[in-house]
Amino acid sequence: MFDLKGKRAVVTGAASGIGLAIAELFAAHHAAVVLLDLDAQKTTDAAKAIAEKTSGSVTGVACDVSRADSVEKAFSQIGGSVDILVNCAGIAHVGNLLSTSPEDIDRLYAVNVRGTYLCMQAGIKSMIESKHGVILNMASIAATAGLSDRFAYSMTKGAVLSMTLSVAKDYIAQGIRCNCISPARVHTPFVDGFLAKNYPGQEAEKMKVLEQSQPIGRMGTPAEIAVLALYLCSDDASFLTGVDYPIDGGFFNLR
Repeated sequence: MFDLKGKRAVVTGAASGIGLAIAELFAAHHAAVVLLDLDAQKTTDAAKAIAEKTSGSVTGVACDVSRADSVEKAFSQIGGSVDILVNCAGIAHVGNLLSTSPEDIDRLYAVNVRGTYLCMQAGIKSMIESKHGVILNMASIAATAGLSDRFAYSMTKGAVLSMTLSVAKDYIAQGIRCNCISPARVHTPFVDGFLAKNYPGQEAEKMKVLEQSQPIGRMGTPAEIAVLALYLCSDDASFLTGVDYPIDGGFFNLR
């Protein structure tokens, strides 16, 4: 089950966190994987490490998903067909309506919304030609739940969810499936960096607060999100499209 042999998968935001975990797992399940990320060196290093571990076809391509010319160049460099596209590239922001500036809105929109749109637009072209393909977008519980001080971030993830449903509807006849995953908090390097920057000396205390946001009593791990992504992008999920899949440690139903 979940074998991706013969499929090419493009994963954005793949040099760290959830994107990296997905790229690693897809390569382990025999997909030819292309990592896209902003940092060229980190992307190349991550691809090399995965290739050494899996002996698979893994390449890294630098890409600024917020820029149309960069996305076009990256997909041109990839060349050929894309069977699977996973949009993980994203940035966060802490703030409510009054503390969120127009610049904050523009910055998050550029990566989380525009970036997802541009990569879907570039990746779906070969899928239409081959009449098959899977797109998986990374949304969040913030898309459908009211979270304190996440105004701009929630806005962008709501847009990702809406785009997912729209693409699923418009391209189902072409054999293309489009779903999204909505995680609760996941322990990534971003979380550690956020705590160190905003709560120096209080990291352990604030970490417990974040963990207790999920009734299960901890954050998710990138590896756990990757397993769900593997299923949704495999042929074993061929009857699933237009779905927002929560993976939230009981956040919605057990609070």
